[in-house]
Amino acid sequence: MRECHKDLFLVFRGWIGRMLVPAFLALSLSLLGAPGTVEAKQLIDQNRDGVAIQGYDPVSYFTMGEAVKGSDEFSYQWLGAIWHFASAEHRDLFIADPVKYAPQYGGYCTSGISSANLHGANPKIWSIVDGKLYLNGSQSALNQFADSGPGEIGAADATWEELQAGLTE
Repeated sequence: MRECHKDLFLVFRGWIGRMLVPAFLALSLSLLGAPGTVEAKQLIDQNRDGVAIQGYDPVSYFTMGEAVKGSDEFSYQWLGAIWHFASAEHRDLFIADPVKYAPQYGGYCTSGISSANLHGANPKIWSIVDGKLYLNGSQSALNQFADSGPGEIGAADATWEELQAGLTE
């Protein structure tokens, strides 16, 4: 390469490096999210479609004593999430008193909440204590919850108050 072309190439290559690489990096970070950032959590644990507790019917735990998958045919929007129900009757019971039937801590794992760790629960792993529904992420978490009883609920209640400040609806 001739010397003058070589100098021009180096200048051009330097311009590309100074202008295009930072622009490309900024675009990439805006599309992918900056390293270390996490998506804001919701007040209610929900999937990408905005459905709470993986589409399970929260009323079924109380009326049927089991986790039953709901249907979008019987749905209701509450606290920024879509709740599914197994029947119109269950939906109407929930609408009349959502606080009675909704899981504690927005449906997040109770054991996780008690240790300030916000993560989803498995709606098939649950318990009702003093008329309130608690979901957990695993059988071992449920066992820990059962063994700790009121202590874990107290810790989770206190932590939930703090965690809610960082959540968005």
